[in-house]
Amino acid sequence: MTDAIRFGVIGGSGVYNIEDLQDVEEIEINTPFGKPSDDYITGTLDGVRVAFLPRHGRGHRVTPTELNSRANIYGFKSLGVQYLISVTAVGSLRQDYAPLDIVIPDQLFDRTRNREKAYTFFGDGLVAHVGFADPFCLDMNAILYDAAKQTGARAHNGGTLVVIEGPMFSTKAESRINRQLGCDLVGMTAIPEAKLAREAEIGYSAIAMVTDYDVWHESHDTVTAELVVQNLIKNAQVGKQILRTALPIANARLHDCACLHALENAIVTNPALVPNETRARLDLIVGKYL
Repeated sequence: MTDAIRFGVIGGSGVYNIEDLQDVEEIEINTPFGKPSDDYITGTLDGVRVAFLPRHGRGHRVTPTELNSRANIYGFKSLGVQYLISVTAVGSLRQDYAPLDIVIPDQLFDRTRNREKAYTFFGDGLVAHVGFADPFCLDMNAILYDAAKQTGARAHNGGTLVVIEGPMFSTKAESRINRQLGCDLVGMTAIPEAKLAREAEIGYSAIAMVTDYDVWHESHDTVTAELVVQNLIKNAQVGKQILRTALPIANARLHDCACLHALENAIVTNPALVPNETRARLDLIVGKYL
């Protein structure tokens, strides 16, 4: 019998595959929320079963706003994934988080605008209010930070990631204001991914790869897609090495955490009143509670 796939990896810009996966199988998944960004690539990495999804599709075809994050997270859930690691490109909003550094963020600030339909699995007669004070899985965060240090990367533990709508980069005024708000990093995809992962009772963490200083830094090169891609290529192998170091440790240590029970006291709708269609669509996520 094939071992369960407890760990998922969703790769952002520049991370479209994991070359060292063994026993590779490509799985097409259709969800009640539509098609995910691409087929899931499953396999074994250093003895650990992993499911991988290129967030923007192979060939980078999907913008941050267009992402069907509900389908992406639901697909991981259907494969049995309990912990999901995002490998993501970010800009830095502070001097000491330099390009090519690795950051394991612990907070999110939402400045997206056009993702209302993708924010939650709930609605249509079923209401749940899930705790989100700590949006990342702190148990996985600790493992990822230790793994990053072991690889020799210049790594930072903690930071607030502000998520903007994109796909355009920030103005200088937006970048300065985000700094004044106390944000440390800027990206485009962690929302609604992290929210949906929490609702699906999946522990979510991120390996944030710093590609640039956004546009607040007057003496640094202006952020461009070309600069981002160049630094992503340099950082991609480091990110993958962090994964190879972290996953065997996480597989041995992580068997339960608060993330895996996020819905226990969150559903407020009387189960008898949940419409059958909604119940069927969300059975994978809420069936054990209804």
